[in-house]
Amino acid sequence: MRKPTALLIDDGKAMVDTLSTYLGEHGFRVQTATSGEAALKLFDGGGCDVVLTDLRMPGFDGMDVLEEIRKRDPQVPVVIMTAFGNIASAVEAMQRGAYHYVTKPFSMADVRSLLQRAVRDRLMREENAHLRAAIEERFSSRGLIGQSAVMRELRESIGRAANAPSPVLILGEIGTGKETVARAIHLESDRRDGPFVVVNGAALSTTMLDSELFGHVAGAFPGATHARRGLLGEGDGGTVFLDEVGDMPPAVQAKLVRVLQHGEFRPLGGEVPRRVHVRFIAATRQDLFSLVHDGKFREDLYYRLDVVPLRIPALRERQEDIALLANYFLAQNAEHSGRALPTISADALRVLESHTWPGNVRELKNLMERLMVMTSGVTIDANAVRPELTPVYPGDPIQSLVNAQLPLDTLEDRYIAGVLRHTGGNKPKAAAILKIDISTLYRRERQRS
Repeated sequence: MRKPTALLIDDGKAMVDTLSTYLGEHGFRVQTATSGEAALKLFDGGGCDVVLTDLRMPGFDGMDVLEEIRKRDPQVPVVIMTAFGNIASAVEAMQRGAYHYVTKPFSMADVRSLLQRAVRDRLMREENAHLRAAIEERFSSRGLIGQSAVMRELRESIGRAANAPSPVLILGEIGTGKETVARAIHLESDRRDGPFVVVNGAALSTTMLDSELFGHVAGAFPGATHARRGLLGEGDGGTVFLDEVGDMPPAVQAKLVRVLQHGEFRPLGGEVPRRVHVRFIAATRQDLFSLVHDGKFREDLYYRLDVVPLRIPALRERQEDIALLANYFLAQNAEHSGRALPTISADALRVLESHTWPGNVRELKNLMERLMVMTSGVTIDANAVRPELTPVYPGDPIQSLVNAQLPLDTLEDRYIAGVLRHTGGNKPKAAAILKIDISTLYRRERQRS
């Protein structure tokens, strides 16, 4: 593995020589310059992995170096060196894209550790970019993002089910992407050039759903001045996706049985049956078998739909996909908003991976959109993520926490973050609520920064 290259810039030759020797002995290949202009010539000649520059230099100073490096390659991290009295300027440099800053005098070991972290973060960003590109090339058109074993198995099942004529029943919690899977089945099938029609079983009353699904003849009910083909008719030759089929009223369920059995239906108010050739995909978050047992779902419809069952795993069952999904959704939001793509720190990813995700992929997607709006820096860190993941538990909060099986340190982190959010970041007030000394809050903050 090649050594990372550090470009050191300081108008004091002694400082440059000392840092160069130390970093060279600790795993870096070092280039040095005693002016900003000379540094840019070196950079243009071959680039580097990280830049360490003094802030105050005659003529072309560290802020100018930062600006020019960002223009040439915004992925190269730039660390600013500054005297203690110029911290405000260093903070301004970070707001303009610097990775971090160190104040003189400093520990050589601290500088080395900071540069190593900057290089690691850059490599992680590049790796995430390559992963995103590979995933987008293969699966983005289907929306099936993930490299876990359960997602590979799901994609294989979709491939096997796609061209079978049998109905498919998709099972999964809220937010797992049931419609995405249904569309993928349609697009992989020989019906891909036909229509894909979505019917939401929970959205309409019995009469409205009956009319929406099966159509109606003119005069079928007050206001029906024109005949309507209905969604089944619109889906002829393609795929009809029955979303939340467990919420469909009994009368509509009965009509669906006839369509599945004979391929025909009667529009509302009509006397002549209409034939239709569609492939049905149904989805539900509910236990249909239990609904059948309770008399809330027709048994004959259940067995006609449950021919090829596909279960979508919950996000908590594929934690290894969380980083990939988070970066994918960030990239989508960055593209739509025209903003630079921020990176997610390793600590932030660990926080994401420890969350139970009751809202599944949809919750993660919404979180990434929210963080994109609320975060102004180039990096999303754990401190930005934790408050957004504060759980709200209905009923008995203790029993809910027991059911969630959260590690104690994770629970403490989330509860403290929630209290801070509740107090608007007021640490004295949060410490009073938590019955702890305010120094404990500051210590925990330092430990996690």
